[in-house]
Amino acid sequence: MTALFALATSLLWGLADFGGGLLTRRTPALTVVVVSQTAAAVVLGVIVIATGGWSEAGPQLWFAVAAGAVGPVAMLSFYKALALGPMGVISPLGSLGVAVPVSVGLIVGERPGLLQFAGVGVAVVGVVLAGGPQLRGAPVQRRAVLLTLVAAFGFGSVMSLIAEASTTVTGLFLALFVQRLTNIAVGGSALYVSVRRGARALPEDGGAAVVLAALPALVFVGLADVAANGTYSIAAQHGPVTVAAVLASLYPVVTALAARGVLGERLRGVQAAGAGLALVGTVLLATG
Repeated sequence: MTALFALATSLLWGLADFGGGLLTRRTPALTVVVVSQTAAAVVLGVIVIATGGWSEAGPQLWFAVAAGAVGPVAMLSFYKALALGPMGVISPLGSLGVAVPVSVGLIVGERPGLLQFAGVGVAVVGVVLAGGPQLRGAPVQRRAVLLTLVAAFGFGSVMSLIAEASTTVTGLFLALFVQRLTNIAVGGSALYVSVRRGARALPEDGGAAVVLAALPALVFVGLADVAANGTYSIAAQHGPVTVAAVLASLYPVVTALAARGVLGERLRGVQAAGAGLALVGTVLLATG
């Protein structure tokens, strides 16, 4: 069950990142974050009311609040780093956030078997290579590296925090709802400050019409992201966090394949090799 839900997480996160990346080409990143997370919050609110999730309220929801506060900061840091580029270096560095939940798992006493340890190493190398890193000739600004490391730490922290936010399915719905509300509060505040400083909340060409036309895609991104958080939480609760975290971190492979299938982007040799290694690591983790 751990492997199944963790792989579902990587699929959902990969598709959400691909969709979010496309949307931010025309719409400001903060607007994408706020609108997509608002859509997810509406759906989750209905689910919480229908399932009686409010009865699961407790101190553990502070983990969801923390995850909701860290998430937008990590996402915006990552987007800014991508803008500074080069993407071939920044993207795989962002996946290093898997070190946070893996370290937490080892600290609390998890000891994967020999095959699983091998799988962790192979899968992490595969994920980094699947991002298509530019191994040479790629000048990188120090600020871009710093922003990427902040984003990676944030992504890994969200994985660890949301896994602690609930112990039941209905409690998970409530935790994800609280996380989304916090996302909106933090992202909305950042958007307000950005607009006050002269930035735009809507695209220059088309304005609100562009956002309305992209609403189905924005809803998909928001729901895919929240579903990924949910499946990861389940995976981490039913098996070793070290295994769940590494399998869930395979999302860059999904993003690269989506770009290949939808946009016709050709995979570089290093990306194809990385995808293959990621698959081998997945098999080792699942069978170990």
